[in-house]
Amino acid sequence: MSNFEKKFGKYAIKNLTIVLIICYIIGYIFTFAPVGSGILEYLTLNPAAILRGQVWRLITWILIPPTESNLFFVLIMLYFYYSIGTTMERVWGEYKYNCYIFTGLLLMIVASFLSYGYLLIKFGSSYSSVEITAAMQIVSHVFSTYYINMSILLAFAATFPDNVVLFMFIIPLKMKWLGIVYGVWLAFEAISAAISGNIYLFFAITASLLTFAIFWFSGGKLMHLRPKEVKRRNDFKKSVRITPRGITKHKCAVCGRSEEDDPTLEFRFCSKCNGNYEYCQEHLFTHTHVK
Repeated sequence: MSNFEKKFGKYAIKNLTIVLIICYIIGYIFTFAPVGSGILEYLTLNPAAILRGQVWRLITWILIPPTESNLFFVLIMLYFYYSIGTTMERVWGEYKYNCYIFTGLLLMIVASFLSYGYLLIKFGSSYSSVEITAAMQIVSHVFSTYYINMSILLAFAATFPDNVVLFMFIIPLKMKWLGIVYGVWLAFEAISAAISGNIYLFFAITASLLTFAIFWFSGGKLMHLRPKEVKRRNDFKKSVRITPRGITKHKCAVCGRSEEDDPTLEFRFCSKCNGNYEYCQEHLFTHTHVK
């Protein structure tokens, strides 16, 4: 990724989460407007209509918001997306976050065309092209950025497994458990959709899970298997084993705080610093890199 980042990193869209939320707001304006729902029908990701010349749908489907009629929950959802999205953009950097989002968008487009191919194979001999286009329009709302945003939640849970959120605004829950429950539920929903014949929903959910899987095996899990990472982790484990009792395991290189000062602090190594420099959550993204 580093070679591509050097060439194309400058083209990464800044504040991509805010751009997506603005698209959602435009979509909700159309949804709640008296004639807006009719306009949205011409913006959905309908492969049959795209192949008939409506190529703008390849971009405008991003405006299609998740189905929600309660304005209060819409605002809560947008704030939640903003919170986890901007956090992941700061953690990964603009380039990698752009890669993640656009990979999800591309896979969702592929999922929609696979669904269209399935529809042609199943009903192509019985229905005309106009009827197939109309049938595809009915299910086109399934192919939205809803599942892409949910894949960001999975990525957030994998990156910050011990972060605590208030589930339903009341129950404190670690992100790793929320991510596991949601991942299992998504897999169950995908299997149920495949069994019941709702192949469109199956393709949409699979695109979401595949987006997260690409991150997990390329930039998340396998990153810890790189020789530089393995050596640094082994050096750290050795230093912990030979550390006398009473010395802390974690210490911020900027403020000097450790887990004894605040048990809720999270510590991470910085991959851009030369050496084993560890920082608390407040200084991980604000410190000056050691070169």
